[in-house]
Amino acid sequence: MLKGCRSNTGEKPTGDMTVETRVRGTRGAATTSGSNSSRQEGPGGLWDSVKKAAFVIGSGILFLAAFGNSLTWHLQRFWGASGDFWQNLWTKLYLNFEGHEAALFYFGTMFFPTLSFWASNALLLLVDTTGKPSFITRYRIQVDRNNPVDPAKIRHAVKYVIFNQVFISGPMVVVAYQLMSLRGNPCGPELPTFHWALMELAFFALVEEVMFYYSHRLFHHPSLYKHFHKQHHEWTAPIGVVSIYAHPLEHMLSNMLPVAVGPVLLGSHLTTTTLWYCLALVSTTISHCGYHLPFLPSPEFHDFHHLKFNQCFGVFGVLDRLHGTDTKFRQTKQYERHTLLTSLTPLNESIPDEPKKGH
Repeated sequence: MLKGCRSNTGEKPTGDMTVETRVRGTRGAATTSGSNSSRQEGPGGLWDSVKKAAFVIGSGILFLAAFGNSLTWHLQRFWGASGDFWQNLWTKLYLNFEGHEAALFYFGTMFFPTLSFWASNALLLLVDTTGKPSFITRYRIQVDRNNPVDPAKIRHAVKYVIFNQVFISGPMVVVAYQLMSLRGNPCGPELPTFHWALMELAFFALVEEVMFYYSHRLFHHPSLYKHFHKQHHEWTAPIGVVSIYAHPLEHMLSNMLPVAVGPVLLGSHLTTTTLWYCLALVSTTISHCGYHLPFLPSPEFHDFHHLKFNQCFGVFGVLDRLHGTDTKFRQTKQYERHTLLTSLTPLNESIPDEPKKGH
């Protein structure tokens, strides 16, 4: 699923070596205070993370259900559509591609996710490079960074992003289609029911959480970090477009694979797969954008990962709580701000940092 401007040359991967050693140690004897504190919290802390993840996934499903029903009603009312609007729309598209299901699949899973990624990032890049509108920059998480972002660094990152999309994501979508076709036609004429599609999306999110956490942790192993993942961590204060700025191997195994596996396992319909790809790309863009904007998911968790390197490896935080890789994060102001912002007051104003010593 899918990382300002200070280079990582000053941040050696010793922190990653430390956390890897600590985590391995907790499987035997508790050798550090960090592992002891995570054990002392016990199931209560883990249950809290599970509840938060369930709330996020459940809220997303309810929102999609309400949005889908409302949008369908308005389309039927104002466009004069009759019957099942979405099925009729899909049927027309399906008939236009009749006999060319592969082309339809590639069109859906490549065009729309790419459009959603670049549309959202075009707006963010405008803010990153110009510092306008100031209404948005008020919500910057690392207030002393990326003001504005170095255009040369953005151009360098964009080149890698385009390379990954064309030469890694594209071929992986082709492989996904071949695998899904073994179980049936992923571009069948009948749409899945809306409620089944929502259940699939929840399953996809859980698969991504597990696969992304462990693949991400793997790339933080010292023997892999310096060769692969260090590139992504050049951005200690991330921006949206660098969500897929990564070494091609990392992009394949840690960005794409956790997202692609769910639809392959379920043999999902093209429409569900396309929606999931779009949601995954927009979600990782938000996680990296560097702005904690009102009424959008909090990016504080992953922003902290870029800042400290050895904390907050997952998506929802459940596995981080289980493995004790969020202990430092939970002692910070960023953790207090890690919530849905429902007002127009930036959280770094309502929950300010502690005054620095000597000031």
